[in-house]
Amino acid sequence: MVIATHSVELSKENQDWYDNLHNMKIRILGCSGGIGRGLRTTSLLVDDDVLIDAGSGLGDLTLDEMAKIRHVFLTHTHLDHIAFLPLLVDSIFDRITEPIVVHGQPETIKGLKEHLFNWVIWPDFARLPLEERPVMRYQIEPVGSTCNLAGRRFELIPVNHIVPTVGYRVESPEGKSFAFSGDTTTNDTFWAALNAHDHLDLLFLEVAFSNDDEALSRTARHYCSNSMAADIAKLKHQPQVYLTHHKPSEGKQIYREVKGLIKDRCIKQLKNNLTFTL
Repeated sequence: MVIATHSVELSKENQDWYDNLHNMKIRILGCSGGIGRGLRTTSLLVDDDVLIDAGSGLGDLTLDEMAKIRHVFLTHTHLDHIAFLPLLVDSIFDRITEPIVVHGQPETIKGLKEHLFNWVIWPDFARLPLEERPVMRYQIEPVGSTCNLAGRRFELIPVNHIVPTVGYRVESPEGKSFAFSGDTTTNDTFWAALNAHDHLDLLFLEVAFSNDDEALSRTARHYCSNSMAADIAKLKHQPQVYLTHHKPSEGKQIYREVKGLIKDRCIKQLKNNLTFTL
């Protein structure tokens, strides 16, 4: 199978900034499967210029921090992963000179156009403030493709969720890497794609439900503790593993269950505002 790879040019300002960077940083803006005081839904900031998903955690950035974002890679169209994208582009359109590029598989981009940026739910910022100078543009990324941003490689990996969804493997110019499963349940594609590489340093892995809700997890196509534990055995690498996307009331139980099921890996719970450097 031929896998597409393409590069995206950065502006001179962002290229100069990235040329001076030696490590890749991942800042956890949100990692909850719900809302409540102190809880933010999924959003990861890579360095200062790339988001993976745009959940409510994005809203804790300052306007200056938001204005540095140039690319948003989406896993899928569910609200907890895209809710703050419309508010982001609305908040910074007068602060940027180049459009934010929203990356996603064809079904994801189609969903944004038809159901979100459709003038009914939100204005079409791919045409605003001027059609010839929009604040946002779309970049369709075929599943299995890799997008190169100044040496950082973003690989889209198909997973098994209720809507078309991808996970991501991201590699730095220095060869360090992390992966994010997105929302998924039992699958082979994510693990095979990770095993196709020589190593993996860090893994963010969703476990939405405890085993008490195993039947519900199958219906909603999310991991529960049992199904995740069975699947991670497919991974040949030994990255640090952080569990994410718990339903708000189930985090402690999920962690206890997972620790009881998996004895041979370093597994921790992901928390908002953690920063990782690779």
